[in-house]
Amino acid sequence: MTSSKINIAKRNYDPTDAASIFAFSKGLLHKTLAEAVTLLDSTIKPEDIVSKGKGGLGQMVEKFYYGYEPNSCPDADFQEAGVELKTTPLKRNVKEELQIKERLVCDMIDFCRIVDIPFEDSPFYKKSLLMLIIFYLHVKGVELRDLEFLYSVLWKLQDKDLLIIKQDYETIVSKIKAGKAHELSEGDTLYLAACRKGQKGDSLRKQPFSDIGAPQRAFSLKPAYMRTILDFVKSSGKEMVTNTDIRLPEIELVSVKELASSSFEQVVIQRFDVFNGQDYRQIAETFKMDINPHDKSRYARVVKRIMKEGLAKFEDAEEVRKAGLVVKTVRVEVNGRIKEDMSFENIDYEEVYETEDWVDSRWYEIVTSRFLFVVFRAVEGCRTGWDNETRYVLDKVFFWTMPSGDMKEAEDYWLNIRQNVVKDTLQDSTNTYWKLSDGKDFHVRPKARRRTDVSFSPVSGVEVPKKAYWFNGSYVQKILQWAYAGSGKGLFEEYS
Repeated sequence: MTSSKINIAKRNYDPTDAASIFAFSKGLLHKTLAEAVTLLDSTIKPEDIVSKGKGGLGQMVEKFYYGYEPNSCPDADFQEAGVELKTTPLKRNVKEELQIKERLVCDMIDFCRIVDIPFEDSPFYKKSLLMLIIFYLHVKGVELRDLEFLYSVLWKLQDKDLLIIKQDYETIVSKIKAGKAHELSEGDTLYLAACRKGQKGDSLRKQPFSDIGAPQRAFSLKPAYMRTILDFVKSSGKEMVTNTDIRLPEIELVSVKELASSSFEQVVIQRFDVFNGQDYRQIAETFKMDINPHDKSRYARVVKRIMKEGLAKFEDAEEVRKAGLVVKTVRVEVNGRIKEDMSFENIDYEEVYETEDWVDSRWYEIVTSRFLFVVFRAVEGCRTGWDNETRYVLDKVFFWTMPSGDMKEAEDYWLNIRQNVVKDTLQDSTNTYWKLSDGKDFHVRPKARRRTDVSFSPVSGVEVPKKAYWFNGSYVQKILQWAYAGSGKGLFEEYS
C-alpha cells in the first residue's frame, strides 16, 4: 500500500484547522485502526495497514486514517495547523481500571544541536505545543492495527504547565552544557524528562562538552503528567475533550507570577526558609493548627501547611501530582543518625508480573522521580513541655535525584522482586527478597503487620503477604550526607 492509493477525498477534515483534525478523530473511537480505515475506504485491506520503520501506531493513524503522509521535519505532523499526533497506550489493572502504561515520548534529543536552541525555537516546542493525543487499550500480542481506541484529547501545553516545562527543558540543556549528558536522569526535572531510548548495548552518542559517550535520550512527558491528562478526560465524562476551553479547579503550590521570576523549586524552598530552626509546635502555632503530640503524622502535617493551606495530601497539589514529586519528611538525631528506614508504596504484584522491562516499571518511576526532603534535626536540651518528647527543629529542605551510579542496584532490586513474583515465591518461607540485614541500599518488607494486609499472587491466585518498597536508613543517611556537604553544620562529617 502506498500513499497514492489512499483516497484523500474520503477524509472529511481540514488539515489546516486543529478543531477539524480533532473532530475527525471521533471516527476512531471504539474501533480499531483496521475497522476505522476500512469504513473510510474499502479498497484498503487490514493486511495493508502496517508500519514501516519505527513510527508505530501514530504514523499508521496519520497515514491510513488521516491520509496525511508522515514527515520527518522538525515541525508538527500537521504543519499548517500546528498539531502533533500522538497515540499512547492504556492498560487495565486487576480492578479493570484504566491506567497510563508509559511516558509519552515527544522528540529525540540531539546533544550537539540542542545546546544552541532556545526553548521556543526547539523541535520539542514546535511539535508538542498542541497535541492530538489518542488513547488506545494495549493488549499483549495483538497487532497494532487491531487495538481499540478509547479517548481523543486535544492537549495544549499552556500557562503554568508550559512555564514549568520550559524550566525543565533548560535544566536538561544546562546539564548537557556542563558535559554531563551521560548523567541525565528523569529525576532531574518535574514534567518534561530526558528519558532513555534504545536498548542496552546500543552505541553511545557524542556530546559536545565531554569526551564521555552518553546513552540516547528523548524529551518525554512523565507518566505522572500523563496520568493527569487521563484524569482530566475521565473527570470530564466525555470521550473527546480539550483543555483549550475547559479548565478544572486545581490546588496550586505556585503561581504563574512566581514562576516568572523564580523556578518552582526556588519558590518551594523559600516558603520553608522562614521556619528554619522552629519545631513543629512553633510552626503549628503560627498557622493556628491544633496538633496532638501523639499524632504520628504531625511533622508531615506542618510540612503540608507550609507548602499550601488546605493541602490534605501532598498529591492534592497540582504540581506534586503532575510531577510525581515524592515528598519525604526525615527526623535526624543529634549525632546525625537516622532511626528509621524510608517506606514507599506496597508492591503491586500484578504490575511487576506484567512488566518485562524495568524502565517501564512503577519502581523505576519512583526512583527516577524528583524528591523533596524536609529534614527536622533533634536539638540538645528541652524547652518547657518537651520532657517526654524529643524536640526536632526544621533544619534543611532540598530537592534530590537518585544518582546514576545508584541505578544499577535499584534495577537489581527490582529484578529480584520480579523473579520472586514470576516464580511465585511470595510467601515469607520461600522468597529471596532483599532484607534489611543484607546491607544493601534497598529492601522489601511489610509496612504494617496485620492479618488483613494480604494480596494475591498473579501466577497462582493464592493469598500472599503484602510487601512494600523500602530505602534502607543507611541509604537515606548517604542522601543527607550529600545534602549537608559543605554546610558547615558538622552533621554527617564523621561518616564521610
